[in-house]
Amino acid sequence: MEKMEIGHIEGREYERIGTVWTASAHIVAAVIGSGVLALAWSVAQLGWVAGPLALTAFAIVTCYTSTLLANAYRAPDPVTGSRNRTYMEAVRSYLSPREVYMCAVAQYVNLWGTMVGYTITATISMVAIKRANCFHKFGHEANCEASGTLLMLLFGVIELILSQFPNLEKITWLSVMAAIMSFAYSFIGLGLSIGKWIGNGFTKGDLIGTVGLSPAKKTWSSLQALGNIAFAYTFAEVLIEIQDTLKPSPPENVTMKKATFYGIGATTMFYLSLGCAGYAAFGNNAPGNILTGFGFYEPFWLVDIGNLCVILHLFGAYQVYAQPIFAAVERQVAAKWPDAKFINRVHTLNVPLFNSTLSFTLSKLTFRSIIVLVTTLVAMLVPFFNAVLGLLGAFSFWPLTVYFPISMHIAQEKIGRGMPKWFFLHGLSIFCLMISIAVSIGSVVDIASSLKMSAPFKTIG
Repeated sequence: MEKMEIGHIEGREYERIGTVWTASAHIVAAVIGSGVLALAWSVAQLGWVAGPLALTAFAIVTCYTSTLLANAYRAPDPVTGSRNRTYMEAVRSYLSPREVYMCAVAQYVNLWGTMVGYTITATISMVAIKRANCFHKFGHEANCEASGTLLMLLFGVIELILSQFPNLEKITWLSVMAAIMSFAYSFIGLGLSIGKWIGNGFTKGDLIGTVGLSPAKKTWSSLQALGNIAFAYTFAEVLIEIQDTLKPSPPENVTMKKATFYGIGATTMFYLSLGCAGYAAFGNNAPGNILTGFGFYEPFWLVDIGNLCVILHLFGAYQVYAQPIFAAVERQVAAKWPDAKFINRVHTLNVPLFNSTLSFTLSKLTFRSIIVLVTTLVAMLVPFFNAVLGLLGAFSFWPLTVYFPISMHIAQEKIGRGMPKWFFLHGLSIFCLMISIAVSIGSVVDIASSLKMSAPFKTIG
């Protein structure tokens, strides 16, 4: 009988019973998120040739570098070495302290930036529900403008409350709900796009994408589209954690490579279907967010359900990204003032509605609240869905998906300078860096130009 492998989380044991299929499911659940809502718009900026090619190219790069990262789960040998249970542990095992620091900065900036992006996305969906009901009641030509300021504050207040839970283990139900909701709104968007495409009776779009734009505007929008696609494939940060759930036989890196191929393959087919169906339905007028851009007015109730699923998904997804930041801040504070009552004294609050109690310290209440409030304020100042997604994709893609996996693979395999594989890997890394820099510039330019034309605190899709 196969020996059961035991792992540990914060002093508690768990069995490593994961298989290639459970890992594939985790990957699909981690990758598919609110980034899918921008795929039709992204394909529209690039056209029928470059759009599908970009979706496929990012999938190939992500899949390849993920297989390199899977080998870094153990060190120094990918099969018999000691386990690294997190992305940061893997970087620490193979690379220098300077690169560990760079990894920490990239991870935490990406985590916080995603919190900002999710706040914007959730608010846009809330506004869309109000507008969809207004259009249904008063007609498609009605003035149904709605402010997102109060709704964004409401989202921030709810996240502030959820942030008081000690850690992710206490809100597993929220993560499960978030995963289910992400699949629901993705398939609603796909179904609505296919329905409109069939209803049109012909396929819209151009080989080169949007036309009639100035060369500069076309360049910036195309770069922004690449950033949105990169954001849609982001999952490198959780790959090591997924791999840590696998059975040790066959070797975890072998199983993880298969799971990555299956998971990214399935995701890519879905992305191509949604991006191309949306472009075929709307052509160059594809909305920035497929569920909130009002390419669909009816059935209004299905559009509402889709946006409600987005909101419920982001309630949970926000905490997945926030809790590591909370933990890092609290570790630093506890290390600096280990004996302070403000940090160590535990207060208990009865919650009659759930027949339970909530324990907290004043330091956690204070610091977590400040982080959520600052995040909400920044989201109010730059409420631009596509531009923010593009910037997040650019910032996270090169360091976390490309640079660190390649650097760890070179260190692990002892690939010498000047060897053919050394040139290939560094060439791939430099090429992806150039793309990320260009996408960052395009997204920043778009944010700057949008700020000139809009008032702060006004949510824009």
